[in-house]
Amino acid sequence: MKIAIVGAGIIGVTTAWELAVDGHEVAVFDRHNAAAEESSFANAGVVAPGYVTPWAAPGMRAKALRSLFSTHGAVKLRWPLSARDLRWMARFQRACSLEAYLQNRARLQRLAFYSRLRLHDIVAARELEYDRSEGYMVLLRGKRERKLVQAGLEVLRTAGTKFREIDADEARQIEPALNTDTELAGAIYLPDDEVGNCRQFAMLLKREAESLGVQFHFGCDIAPLSRAAPRSLTLAGGSPALEFDAVVVCAGLASADLLRPLGLRIPLAPVYGHSISAHIREALNAPRSAVMDERYKVAISRLGMRVRVAGGAELGGTRERINPAALHTLYKVLQDWFPGAVTLKQGVQQWKGARPMLPDGPPVLGASGVPGIWLNLGHGSSGWALSCGSARVLADLIAGQDPGIDLEGLGVERLLQD
Repeated sequence: MKIAIVGAGIIGVTTAWELAVDGHEVAVFDRHNAAAEESSFANAGVVAPGYVTPWAAPGMRAKALRSLFSTHGAVKLRWPLSARDLRWMARFQRACSLEAYLQNRARLQRLAFYSRLRLHDIVAARELEYDRSEGYMVLLRGKRERKLVQAGLEVLRTAGTKFREIDADEARQIEPALNTDTELAGAIYLPDDEVGNCRQFAMLLKREAESLGVQFHFGCDIAPLSRAAPRSLTLAGGSPALEFDAVVVCAGLASADLLRPLGLRIPLAPVYGHSISAHIREALNAPRSAVMDERYKVAISRLGMRVRVAGGAELGGTRERINPAALHTLYKVLQDWFPGAVTLKQGVQQWKGARPMLPDGPPVLGASGVPGIWLNLGHGSSGWALSCGSARVLADLIAGQDPGIDLEGLGVERLLQD
């Protein structure tokens, strides 16, 4: 089949790879000038399937409200708030029920564990080398965090995730550079999880896809799809139409506008996160892999000879305006745990990215209901962790094959029920 993919983030690149492996003629279109320029660019890089859970959870509304009034709170509202944001918040609140949370958590984790297996298969088969390290540790500053994390440990047990509850001494054996002046009540250690540079992987896999004949076209702002000819692509500024047998939409936030003329109302909203990346000054003072500060919901990741600090969730505002308070929290957490690890006077990359998030958590995979139009979108903050599995699932569905995992609740009909 001749297949077009709209979007060249980590989701689009992995989808292109899997479709090319299956023998399809694939063309990828993206409005940016290179792959992985949006949410995939400078994210935390953590691949921890057991921790891939919906943000919409029982008690989340109260936690979010408390966070709004905290200096270093993980959740913030920013002005302006659009009508889209308000509608998204209403649906998010409805998804916070226990029943909805349990359903969506199961959906996410099935896909996340499958995706990690597929990631490892690709890395081994193509001998890909990128900045990555093994192991992931959740740091618990005090008794309050130890208590709050217990519900999450039940989730890990239910999912069959390998983990250990450890004390501060063992945590510091695993990560010797942890600052002894910062209170540490203990940690959760997940030895099978990992951290990797999402953008590096995307660029490597893009090259592998090109070797199989995939054509990437950048600087292409695709016009919304036409109801009369949904499998035809034209540029937003006007161009001759290109005809395809199938079109896969995985364009992040832009997916909603692309699909709207087809009668598909996809409730995507940008939930912004910030990160800083800096060169390591002294390796002995830097993390060996990745840690998560449970109190502030900030991840500190070792990516080769750089450290990346990422976190926060902002609804509203704009992508262009970086929030100084959010960066201050990242610098604070880095200083708390790994003082002196990086060079901050020069070469620091500050980044703000928009996570394309659906209100209930899981992405949407598969047929759109419009013949020839397929969806792979809405992965939110877990795009890197879900990408390889989502791509393989979509390729199998297009081929009419059994994907091998339960896809209940991952189709577009989930969104149409609300």
